[in-house]
Amino acid sequence: MTEVVRSARRGLALEITIDRPTRRNAINEEVCAGIALAIDAAEADLEVRAIVITGAGDQAFCAGGDLKPNAEGAPFSVNPAQPTHFVVTLFRRMQQCRLPILARVNGHALAGGLGLVCACDFAIATSNARFGVPETRIGLFPMTILPYMLRIIPRRKLLEMCITGELLSASEALALDLVNYVVEPAELDAKTDWLLARIVDKSPTAIRIGKQVFHAIEDMTLDQSFELTQIMLPVMAMSEDAKEGFAAFNEKRAPQWTGK
Repeated sequence: MTEVVRSARRGLALEITIDRPTRRNAINEEVCAGIALAIDAAEADLEVRAIVITGAGDQAFCAGGDLKPNAEGAPFSVNPAQPTHFVVTLFRRMQQCRLPILARVNGHALAGGLGLVCACDFAIATSNARFGVPETRIGLFPMTILPYMLRIIPRRKLLEMCITGELLSASEALALDLVNYVVEPAELDAKTDWLLARIVDKSPTAIRIGKQVFHAIEDMTLDQSFELTQIMLPVMAMSEDAKEGFAAFNEKRAPQWTGK
C-alpha cells in the first residue's frame, strides 16, 4: 500500500483505510492509487470475500478532494496527454471489482467522499455523519462524482444538494437509501461485522457473477437485460458452488463453498 492508505484483514474481508486524519481523510492521486492497489490485492487473495473502505479517526470518512490554497494542482489538474482523472480511474476499478464493497462511514462524507460512498455497494454510517457536495461554495460543481451520485440519489434531491451545497444528516441519507444502516458511533464496528457475516457465508461465485451482471444491466434496455440474465442463470448453475449449494440444501447442512 502507500503511506496514506493502509489495509488489514477483518475476518474474511479486507479493510482499506484512508489514513489522513489531519486532512480529514481527503483524497488525492496517491490515496486513489492506494485504494485501487488494495482492491487488486483483495481480489487476488482467494480467502477475501468482501472489502470495507473507511477513514481513520472518528471525525471524517472522507472530506473530498485535497484542496490546495488555490485551484491549481490536484484535484483540479489534468494531464492533456493522459486526460483520465485519478478519481475516475478509481471509480472504474471499483465498478470492475467482483467483491462486495462496503463503506464504513465513520464521519462526514463530503464532495468526493460522498462520491466514494456512492461507488461502494453498501454503506453503514454513524448517526453523527453528514453527507453533501458543497462545491458551489467555492465556485465549483461536483462533476467527477456526478455519474455515481445520479445512480444512487433521487434526481430532484441531488440537484438541490448540488446547487445549494446543503448537507444531509445521517437519518436523511438513510431515508434516501444513500446508506443501508445508521448506528451510534459505538455500534459501527458491530454493525459492520453483522453485515459482513451475512455476506461472507454466501457463495463467492454467485456473488462475483451476480455483481457483474447487476452492474452490466444498469445500462441496458429491459429487453437487453432479459437476454443476458436468461443466459447467465444456467451458466451459474454449472459452477461448483451451485452444485454444492443444491447438495447442502437437500442434505440439510451448511454449504462448503470453494468459490469455483
